[in-house]
Amino acid sequence: MALRTARTAREPVPPAPARLPLGFLTPIVLGTMLNALNSSMLAVALLSIQEAFDAGAAVVWLVSGLYLATAVAQPTMGRLADAFGARRIFGIGLLLVLASAAAAPFAPTLGWLIAARVVLGIGTSAAYPAGMSMIRQRADAHPAGGSAPAGGLGAISAASQAAVAFGPPLGGLLVQLVDWRAIFWVNVPLALTALTMALVWLPADDAARRARVTLRELDLPGMALFTGELCGLMLFLLSLPDHPRWWALAAFVVLTAALVWRELRAHRPFVDLRMIARNRPLAATYGRCMATYVVFYSITYALPQWLQQGRGLSEAESGLVMLPMAGLGVVTTMWATRLVGRGLRTVLVTGSAALCVGSAALALFGSSVPLWQILVIAAVLGLPNGFNSLGNQTLMYRTAPADQIGTASGLLRTSQYIGANLASALVGIAVGRQAGDSGLHLLAAVITGISLVLLLNAALTRHLRGTADHG
Repeated sequence: MALRTARTAREPVPPAPARLPLGFLTPIVLGTMLNALNSSMLAVALLSIQEAFDAGAAVVWLVSGLYLATAVAQPTMGRLADAFGARRIFGIGLLLVLASAAAAPFAPTLGWLIAARVVLGIGTSAAYPAGMSMIRQRADAHPAGGSAPAGGLGAISAASQAAVAFGPPLGGLLVQLVDWRAIFWVNVPLALTALTMALVWLPADDAARRARVTLRELDLPGMALFTGELCGLMLFLLSLPDHPRWWALAAFVVLTAALVWRELRAHRPFVDLRMIARNRPLAATYGRCMATYVVFYSITYALPQWLQQGRGLSEAESGLVMLPMAGLGVVTTMWATRLVGRGLRTVLVTGSAALCVGSAALALFGSSVPLWQILVIAAVLGLPNGFNSLGNQTLMYRTAPADQIGTASGLLRTSQYIGANLASALVGIAVGRQAGDSGLHLLAAVITGISLVLLLNAALTRHLRGTADHG
């Protein structure tokens, strides 16, 4: 029996992609950017929070806690959106954002603040999978509109990249004008605006959906095993640069085996392993996304550290050097949106080729390299972001089963965060605590190799042939 998917990757791309109404798209874009914004704003506030709570290295759990919560919550929220209705889960996520953002500034201890960040991560995780589910439902209801709405997907991708680019400057301004509490309070007006727009403009969920879904069908044991498995993996990866937590790796292996056993026997599994195994384009998209973000986050983590320790720039100067890379990702996303009509192979080959060039160029960096050359290479490193992000996102949209688009979207984001933690471990091993030229060159060699594999994959993968040839 052939696998029924929302839209297979081998189908030709229609010449007139669907266009989403602005009122429909705006709350989804605003909601999805909250996760990236909260992830990036915190970087400039860590020192202030550390001083405020007289905390030591434990302050890093404000970052790791959000990553862990997000990696687990994205597919969970997607599964709930598929089960109970996308707009309902979208709104619940925004309510969690409001509650945690309002409470966090009054946290009496660092532990309470970390807990608030975890709730914030769970809340911000709802918007992307729920939003993708609503986009899929609207496309199914308006089939004459074309295939994947490239403009809408591009807007979501560009908004997330803009949040990453401008989160640190915004966070720095808020901390300077108020204090660290402002990076939480800023979520309140943004979430309220998105929630109001969602109630006014987003279509209501199917009224009969709630009655059709039972707790048994949600596969709560599968959710619990997936949560434990992912926590074990990420705790192990985060510990690699210093003292590896081997118990976390053992827990990951045991829980993975238990998850596979459970999901292969569940009536409606949380992670449909059979579907993923049969749907090779979707499985490959998850792997490609993870590998892409290993490279992306390796550059994002290592380059500022080298600029400060190897090149002698200040925190503010290194942030300005990184800004063209992040900002150019927003521009290239809109460019990539236009290229989607020519086929996803074109988009992914372009992104992977630029990633190869930029990664290899890091090997040219030295403590005496002129600043203008660093800025040029940083700009080159910004080129792949839009192409790879939009390409993988669109491919997931086309290959995921229509009734599991929320879960599939969440798993795409989970693969992204696993890539981020792999990158953190890779940077810690290659660069260490003191970023010098040799460590950066070693990292450049590794990520160039990964980028070459991504380029070959995009050029030769059979399931991209249809989109390239017919686009």
